[in-house]
Amino acid sequence: MESKRLHSIIGIWTNICRFLLAVVFIFSGFVKAVDPLGTQYKIQDYLEAFGLASLIPAFLPFLVSVLQAMVEFCLGGYLFFGIRRRITTLSVLIIMSVMTPLTLWLAFSNPISDCGCFGDAVTLTNWETFGKNVVLLAAAVSIFKWGNRITPLLTRRFDWLVAMYTFLYITGMALYCYRELPVFDFRPYHIGADIRRGMEIPEGVEPTVYETRFVLQKDGKKKEFTLEDYPDSTWTFVDSRTIVKKQGYEPPIRDFSIIRQEDGEDMTEEILNDDNYTFLLVAHQLRLADDSTIDLINELYDYSVEYGYKFYCLTSSSDNDIEEWQERTGAEYPFCLMDDITLKTMIRSNPGLMLLKEGVVINKWSVNNLPDEYVLTDRLDKLPLAQIGRRTFGHKVVMVLAWFVFPLLFFSMVDIIWEHSYRRKKLNFEKNKMIH
Repeated sequence: MESKRLHSIIGIWTNICRFLLAVVFIFSGFVKAVDPLGTQYKIQDYLEAFGLASLIPAFLPFLVSVLQAMVEFCLGGYLFFGIRRRITTLSVLIIMSVMTPLTLWLAFSNPISDCGCFGDAVTLTNWETFGKNVVLLAAAVSIFKWGNRITPLLTRRFDWLVAMYTFLYITGMALYCYRELPVFDFRPYHIGADIRRGMEIPEGVEPTVYETRFVLQKDGKKKEFTLEDYPDSTWTFVDSRTIVKKQGYEPPIRDFSIIRQEDGEDMTEEILNDDNYTFLLVAHQLRLADDSTIDLINELYDYSVEYGYKFYCLTSSSDNDIEEWQERTGAEYPFCLMDDITLKTMIRSNPGLMLLKEGVVINKWSVNNLPDEYVLTDRLDKLPLAQIGRRTFGHKVVMVLAWFVFPLLFFSMVDIIWEHSYRRKKLNFEKNKMIH
């Protein structure tokens, strides 16, 4: 009796652990696939913290980002359906056995404040990440030890189909979000976000004090300046960085500062308070920017001039890179300087396009999906692309689930019907055999 009860308890515990790991791995893999460039930037942050950035090929962080999303999502899906049990439970155990001590070291050393395990969807401190991994490691040990107690939701007849579809789905999602923009934007610059409100500090709260420092060069000598002592145009811009002078409350948007490249004037308030539309071409590094759509970008600028809209290119590039971009593309639009990390956060495309009005993000486009002359047929206030809320968050959730869940439910139903039909035929065959 006790043996049966223990067997039942172990079975229930194993399947609880299995579903816990499945949900975490599916979610973790999905948010990484939705924002592969965000995961790439986080990997690069770790490499810089470890002093390895210069030793790693530029393409590798992105490749690791996509592979990480695919592996996590697939393992989560396989656990959920209870397929490929031996290789899946072993893989999960190896991953958690590596990540748990690694996150313990990160918690003590704290090279980066946010682990990035759930992207921008859920932010965890390094100690919270370690605590989470301890729980998941215990669950991973359990499913590895009692993997034969995992109850499969499919027969082996269809498990290969589910495994293949899970792989194809997450691969397609990662590639789509890389080419376009993240399907779900968890950053403070998402469509509909009010940048001004995101910068507000509640009353009575001590804010964090930041300072933007600009590295400029003159006569072969480099020197740092702040906004207060920004020099004349005889100095050449090299780089910029934002530092924390005093830690305090940090609003969602805390480093949005736009400096006109021509004369160093602060354009932030002018752009955010403009009651007309403003196009922002965001290119964090012009020397790495995709220039395949330069003609379309120039047409967008001409459209802005024609209808009286402001158009700025925001970048953290040096003056030399800006000049080279202008010569190569024939760009006539004005350039403004911003922090490199801020630009990467604003839009996951280099370049990408944002449309603002009174500080609100009206729309965003990747370099592969810029509006053209067939769309820009009139003033913006008369066009659908300048309207917020065409696709709600709930609508996106339904669409994403529909593309993943419904096919899997269909496979499961076919499997159940097939299995039921097989058993009925087998039972009829045995009956007929007994009669004869």
